[in-house]
Amino acid sequence: MEKWFITMKKADFQDISEKFHITPVTARLIRNRDVVGDAAIREYLHGDLKDLHDPFLMKGMREAVSIIRQKIAEHKAIRIIGDYDIDGVCSTYILLTAFQKLGACVDTDIPDRLKDGYGINEQLIQRAYDSGIDTIVTCDNGIAAIDQIAYAKSLGMTVVVTDHHDIPYIEQEDGSREILTSQADVIINPKQQDCAYPFENLCGAAVAYKLSQALYESAGFRREDAYPLLEFAAFATVGDVMDLVGENRILVKIGLRMLQNTQNRGMRALIQVNDLTGKKLTAYHIGFVLGPCINASGRLDTAKRALKLLQAEDTEEAQTLAGDLKALNDSRKYMTLQGAEKAMELIDSTDLKKDKVLLVYLPDCHESLAGIIAGRIREKYHKPVFVLTDSEEGVKGSGRSIEAYSMFEEMTRCRELFTKFGGHPMAAGCSLLPENLERLRKQLNLQTTLTDEDFVEKVSIDVAMPLHYITEQQIRELELLEPFGKGNQKPLFAEKDLKVRGARILGKNKNVLKMQLENTAGQTIDAMLFQEVPAFLQYISGKFGETQMQRMLNGTDSEVNISVTYYPTVNEYNGKRTLQIIIENYR
Repeated sequence: MEKWFITMKKADFQDISEKFHITPVTARLIRNRDVVGDAAIREYLHGDLKDLHDPFLMKGMREAVSIIRQKIAEHKAIRIIGDYDIDGVCSTYILLTAFQKLGACVDTDIPDRLKDGYGINEQLIQRAYDSGIDTIVTCDNGIAAIDQIAYAKSLGMTVVVTDHHDIPYIEQEDGSREILTSQADVIINPKQQDCAYPFENLCGAAVAYKLSQALYESAGFRREDAYPLLEFAAFATVGDVMDLVGENRILVKIGLRMLQNTQNRGMRALIQVNDLTGKKLTAYHIGFVLGPCINASGRLDTAKRALKLLQAEDTEEAQTLAGDLKALNDSRKYMTLQGAEKAMELIDSTDLKKDKVLLVYLPDCHESLAGIIAGRIREKYHKPVFVLTDSEEGVKGSGRSIEAYSMFEEMTRCRELFTKFGGHPMAAGCSLLPENLERLRKQLNLQTTLTDEDFVEKVSIDVAMPLHYITEQQIRELELLEPFGKGNQKPLFAEKDLKVRGARILGKNKNVLKMQLENTAGQTIDAMLFQEVPAFLQYISGKFGETQMQRMLNGTDSEVNISVTYYPTVNEYNGKRTLQIIIENYR
């Protein structure tokens, strides 16, 4: 069962309210997101382009610019090697656009998820060498490719790595870490230990954007000339599930405004085919509507198709490609549902359910869907999950974690069982031999320090706010806190002892419940539940009885009382504006 608690971080909310012309409620919400001090609050509320950091603060930036400019001047062939997800596609597009503007002899390559696997490999390097490529520039990958880059250097190639993933290391017996060193000519990654860049949690596309800014400036262009590329860095920041704090939040806030009126034909077509033209775009639309279409190309086809969409030069081509990507994503949704159901059935019917770290082997699952299925399983069981499937080279898969478990660190502790692995604390990918499957499951569970408390999903409530405190002014003010996402969660309010005055099921698929709730002060408000309606009705029936549930659905007086967490909104219909709440949790 979920554990609800109210976040009680201290500050002088009245002082913040007066200083920044916001309500004390909004001041509390900002403090709950660990934004402290006048400068940080000002950036949080009003951060803009001027608050983005100088790209030349990043370690390796000047050296990378020098190498690339020299290669362009010498007309050397350059190949950009990206990755097959949103971040990789956007990174590749950003660098390709920038290099072309500087007159480079440049092309791109993106690994095939099934044939090549994640990131740069010897096959891609050999392919580049055989094509007469002099210089490889990676984006969203390369930091962990120690042996592969050594191979490129043995062929006499120049290698520039731009990446954002964790720096690879070997943990020694005494607990210290030996950082693995790369033979790359230069590395740009804000996570390098001695990097002076003030914000290390950029995605790969944001790092590529910073390199593009630096290249433009060094070539005599204005740094602002790179701004049209910012929307793709923002798109990737959300799509790669980066924390929306600091510079990331500014990038996404500005990027969403740019996407609203994007000049990129492919992105415009993708927005249109998903029926979002003219609508206010939010981080939700990137994360759950547009982004999955870009990802679907790398999962079920080739990510080169998504890159081709962003490069589309005429509207007809863009519309065709956008339609294809949406169709791929629709297919991906169906396959994901099937895989998730099979995985959960396997967990519930075997000893897997006793494990603290779930390792689920689905031999027939499309390997590109392993990460999404792992995410679904994590949501249900609130445990770290690895989903593995058969591949040409053995067993391959992805993991999704919970806050208490650093996936990358735990995998590093049993690195000898993998043929390849990498990732973040919250997500990772890996390859291993089939005979190591059970060993990996046992070792992950033996070495973990997770406790039962870690598996209880925690619901952090910002403010216990009675319904009669909700106003249109407060709702408008909440927009100052956008964009919402990982690291900057949508505010959550709560009230208890609400009487359900009536309820009715809506939607073509009967998947929405509209209720009228009344609090103890007599305030009534409409409430929408966009969750599994049958599960809610089953809960109500079990708690209050079938008769009371039916009375609730008939709109007659019932004895159904619930407590909810919610987010307030304004419903606009036929020119009439009414307050309503969106229910997130109930009990």
